[in-house]
Amino acid sequence: MQIKNTKTQYGIVNKFLHWFMALVIIGLLIVGLYMTDLPDNEQKLRLFGLHKEFGLLVLFLVMFRVVWRIGNIVPLLPNTIPAWQKFVAHAVHWMLYGFMFAMPITGWMMTSAAGLPPSFFGLFTLPSVIAPNEQLFHLLITIHHWLAYGLIVTFLAHAGAALQHHFIQKDDILRRML
Repeated sequence: MQIKNTKTQYGIVNKFLHWFMALVIIGLLIVGLYMTDLPDNEQKLRLFGLHKEFGLLVLFLVMFRVVWRIGNIVPLLPNTIPAWQKFVAHAVHWMLYGFMFAMPITGWMMTSAAGLPPSFFGLFTLPSVIAPNEQLFHLLITIHHWLAYGLIVTFLAHAGAALQHHFIQKDDILRRML
């Protein structure tokens, strides 16, 4: 199994990052939606802490992923795919990258605005990126919340297209990432 991508297949690094990050992000979305409705208690604080730590993990992984992507070729889409679908596929991929950056950054900003610099699994604490500010904290909660819904819609479009290619078009789009 190759480490780097080829013109027709993703390498093991890309595959691992893709599937591992997908699982972590799906978990973050589920926990994020669940914990917001919990009453203030120890369980909610513990979930928020884990949510922040895994959110930072996503930020660090997406930074690595972008560097890895720059240093690799991206497998070409088959010529059988219409140009408009190729455009949409690229747009959705870039939107996913945008969400993978925006979600943890707004979370980091939100934590900073609350006066609580985030810890990365107890290994180190990140600096606050903004001064504590309650109004900004509440605005960032709203932004983070709507970014989550945008990410869910974009993820569903991405997954739906992959399944459509696999089961209806019967091409190798999904198999390239398996």
